[in-house]
Amino acid sequence: MERKTLEDKLTGIFRKIFNNEGLTIIDDLTANDVANWDSLSHMILIGEIEKSFGITFKLKELNKMKNVGNMMDIILSKL
Repeated sequence: MERKTLEDKLTGIFRKIFNNEGLTIIDDLTANDVANWDSLSHMILIGEIEKSFGITFKLKELNKMKNVGNMMDIILSKL
């Protein structure tokens, strides 16, 4: 999968989870940049990503996700 295709699919997931149709994701986006991105919504987001892409994250991978760019790198490595 190309990074742009992944970004487009993730944007849809982020917009759904955070109920924000104007949300745009960029590599250095973090939870501090998105309203209502707390620990519960983070777990819902991770679950939706795993389901959408048919992958499972390991704990050490989750710990490496400091921003959306890290998240995309990890997802791409699993596809």
